[in-house]
Amino acid sequence: MWSTFFVTDEEGRTVAPGAAGTVGGVAGPAPGAGGLASLMGGRGTFGGKRRRTTSAGHGLSEAQEGKIKLAFFVAIVGVVLTVLGVGTEFWVELSPSKSFYNNQTCLTAHMGLWKGCTKTLWVADIDPERESCGPAELPGESNCTYFKFFTTGENTVMFQKTTQKNLNVAAAMLSLFSLFLMVMGTICISMALSKEILFFLKPASICFILSGVLVLLAIVVFHQSILAFLASDHTVPLHHELSWSVSCIGCAGAILIVGGVFFLLLALPCSPWQRCFPHKDSGS
Repeated sequence: MWSTFFVTDEEGRTVAPGAAGTVGGVAGPAPGAGGLASLMGGRGTFGGKRRRTTSAGHGLSEAQEGKIKLAFFVAIVGVVLTVLGVGTEFWVELSPSKSFYNNQTCLTAHMGLWKGCTKTLWVADIDPERESCGPAELPGESNCTYFKFFTTGENTVMFQKTTQKNLNVAAAMLSLFSLFLMVMGTICISMALSKEILFFLKPASICFILSGVLVLLAIVVFHQSILAFLASDHTVPLHHELSWSVSCIGCAGAILIVGGVFFLLLALPCSPWQRCFPHKDSGS
């Protein structure tokens, strides 16, 4: 015994079973099939990583994000070296002859942007081939005092020589302003990675390049302040040499400039390498 089933369409009319979902006798897509197909098509990348896009439609691919993070790591190395150099007082070492005091001890000094230190060393601990007292890393009694340039405006007297506060303050201000630019550049890179907008790479590149230039300029100004300090009095002849803090600052300046150039290249709409050497098809 055969049973017949009837189906009611959306308008309430009774139709034959084969009529549902057919157009002219040809089976068509069931209602909602298009939405289901589009939904399944949209999940075609399920299980993989899809490119994230912002509301403006500009997103970062995984390759771009990796390059930005690599350049950011280079810039962070420069920032760390800058903080290390600015915060230490081994910018220059000043030392008279080890036999100047005709004693078993001699006096050496080292100074930075913020304070200067004098250190008493035993002559027996100094290398016999070295004529001047030092280096400052040798064990001895040390006495450090902060400069009064930024408080009372007084100069400091060491070895009967007077510091030049204008040049010292200028070198310190250049270093502080370079640190401020580094912070601004770091904020721009963080925004570029979080918001996925390449526009923030341009101000970041400018900040890091300028900070590197200012750091190198601070070394030049500080060296001029040392030369002026040595020329203020000739009673005690001093031997001077730039120390490891300046090495950190110099490396930091070069690294910051390189990192800023990397960010600038990443911000360009077209890679300079591809523009100079366009890709050619194998057929051509």
